[in-house]
Amino acid sequence: MSTSSKSVKNVVLAVTGASGACYAQRFLERAAALDGVRIHLLMTDTAREVWHHELDARPVPDRFMLLDNDNYFNPFCSGSAAADVMVVLPCSMGTLARIAAGTADDALARIADVQLKERRPLILVPRETPLSLIHLRNMTALTEAGAIIAPAAPGFYNRPADLPTLVDGFVARILQLAGLTPLEPGYRWDTILTQS
Repeated sequence: MSTSSKSVKNVVLAVTGASGACYAQRFLERAAALDGVRIHLLMTDTAREVWHHELDARPVPDRFMLLDNDNYFNPFCSGSAAADVMVVLPCSMGTLARIAAGTADDALARIADVQLKERRPLILVPRETPLSLIHLRNMTALTEAGAIIAPAAPGFYNRPADLPTLVDGFVARILQLAGLTPLEPGYRWDTILTQS
């Protein structure tokens, strides 16, 4: 099914060096299967190292449009070409702090800054515990600025049988928050209740 450029949704997936590469991998797999969605992948250097460590040296997918984190000429570094949605998955606390401070010191932080100033969706998925007061204040500042903070805290009410099912359930929720897909019945609390 072909889609016109007007109907294509440009999604920036930024992957940082926080633990949780399995979430990014599954997001890429699921989003790639959606019609009318174009994925632009931006990975920090540390994210690539963590990816290889946590995913048994599996190669980083190359079928997506790759963005260079050192290049401010990336298409989404300007408000005149803001992405439809940006997801930072997983989001390190260092990255979250830089976005909260508005430093825009690399392409990732600049694109996130553009999302906020243009009132476009920005979803940050931190995977950190416990949280310091600095973390909480940065998350508060970002929430006040319009970002969605969605900690990597998967649900268990659908009784996941294994790690891939657990990861998939959480990624399904992020895809829903990003406006890319509705949440499937198997991950919806109301549907699960009626099946019990």
